[in-house]
Amino acid sequence: MNTNAEEHEGVDPEDVLKAAEAERSRIGRFNLAVVGGTGVGKSSLINAVFGSDHARTGVGLPVTRGINYHKNSDGTLGIWDFEGFEVGTSMRPADIVRENLAMIAAGPPGQRIAAVWYCVASSSARLQPAEIDVLAEFKAQGLPVVVVLTKVARARTGMKVSVGSGLTRDWAISDDARAMLDWFEDPRSADGTPIDLPIDAVVATAAVDQGRFGGPMHGLEQLLEVTRELSPAEWDDAIKVAQKIVPDLKREMCRRVISAAATAAGGVAFVPIPVADAVALSGIQLAMMGKICAYYGMDLKVLGSGQLITQLAVQFAGKALARSLLKLIPGAGMFVNAAVAGGLTFATGEAWMRFCEAVSTGKVKVEDIEEAWGAYAPSVPQVIDGIRKFSTMKR
Repeated sequence: MNTNAEEHEGVDPEDVLKAAEAERSRIGRFNLAVVGGTGVGKSSLINAVFGSDHARTGVGLPVTRGINYHKNSDGTLGIWDFEGFEVGTSMRPADIVRENLAMIAAGPPGQRIAAVWYCVASSSARLQPAEIDVLAEFKAQGLPVVVVLTKVARARTGMKVSVGSGLTRDWAISDDARAMLDWFEDPRSADGTPIDLPIDAVVATAAVDQGRFGGPMHGLEQLLEVTRELSPAEWDDAIKVAQKIVPDLKREMCRRVISAAATAAGGVAFVPIPVADAVALSGIQLAMMGKICAYYGMDLKVLGSGQLITQLAVQFAGKALARSLLKLIPGAGMFVNAAVAGGLTFATGEAWMRFCEAVSTGKVKVEDIEEAWGAYAPSVPQVIDGIRKFSTMKR
């Protein structure tokens, strides 16, 4: 990787790693219990919402009857995979769940469940009494329970006009899924007796395309939104970071950090500082970039360590703070004022966010990042736009 002494002198790359580690610690881990039988589509559902970056992990429980634990690589997601109960056992399914929930509750706080997805095939007619007893055990622990109808096929019903989007297709879910949803609206046993279901929400989903006659995947964003609404607020950032289907959730987190860093940078340059001393802003910018790394799991994605990503962050900060770039900013002259400092930080943060997202989503391949980073680094027009944003924010 090429370096430039003028751009990097006085920049401490450890600021990136320290900020990333602190932010990961603050975010914590979102632990989700996923319940359902073999073939119901649990793995496809988890992979569609959170990606396939999770592996089974030993958790030291004395008994793991019908349950496994999985974590993703950056530690922001834990999956408690409760197996189905199709095969008869010497214990009632509800008793098995109660036993496992007691062990989880007694375990490390970082493994405690935040929400439950109870996965049901959309072709089911109704929940069986044993399933309702299992749901009651989760609710008895005060856990939010979302019933997820899986593999819900849909059919085209015609065309409609959607404002701002042109013509879009209408879709209707299959008769089986509609019947199941209707049953949840008015749950009754086989003999017609009303049932008080211990659940908080029902969401119809298809985690993969259902083919030519079943329509595309759907319902995943709604499932994520419902899960976030029902879960304790303390784990909201963790589920935002862990999820892979709504990019704007990560961007919102990044932009809060960018705005705070721009404000801090403007404070440093409240009394204009010489261009030669603009490196004083680098600590603020690198800390900002470290937090963004935590949101995209960049320190672990890039070659399995933080070394390369730290070098890249320094390159971005150096590019923004280079004297050659500052000389091109209108009004900067020989000094950096609050607006320019804020604009530089806005531009650096936005550029770094776009780069991290590109790597996280595979748009930029890991093996190509040393060559690709320059296309994302801050430019003069971006700094000028950042100055405008900073000035608007300060009004």
